[in-house]
Amino acid sequence: MLRLTFRPATAEDTDLLVSLVNSAYRGDVSRAGWTTEADLLGGQRTDSDEIQSLITTQNSIILLGMQDTEVIAALQLRLDGANAPLGMFAIKPTVQGAGICKQCLQKAEHFVQHEWGVSTIAMTVITLRHALIAYYERRGYRNTGLLKPFPASPKFGIPRVTGLQLTVFIKSLST
Repeated sequence: MLRLTFRPATAEDTDLLVSLVNSAYRGDVSRAGWTTEADLLGGQRTDSDEIQSLITTQNSIILLGMQDTEVIAALQLRLDGANAPLGMFAIKPTVQGAGICKQCLQKAEHFVQHEWGVSTIAMTVITLRHALIAYYERRGYRNTGLLKPFPASPKFGIPRVTGLQLTVFIKSLST
């Protein structure tokens, strides 16, 4: 298993992050991993403006997972009261399945508990991503049953299937 170190993203990481996130979710390169959305969505997953905003927004952080000096994973956390939504979770497609996701989730959970004092972490997942949903459930995330429409803006992707929805997952963190 690859061992990661983590650091906060800075504005200088913007282009790298745009490339990593888009490659993990969209296009043929994403098919090298198991978490691709390429059959569900075309277009981009993110852009420089969104990444810059997430890096500079108060109570938001993007953590980079590093193998030596290479960024191979990223996840964004936001403080929202007693809850911490996890989003924009991306792992380089060619190293998916090597235990990196588990390390990233553990880092995210530890960070929100110890840095922000939060006891609940949440995320949204496209309802059609059955393997990913099963993975998160095995990691203790519970489907709340709350559904949200997929964002209508092409800024977040161009649907290739109709009726895309997001479902909300939460995990209570023990101290």
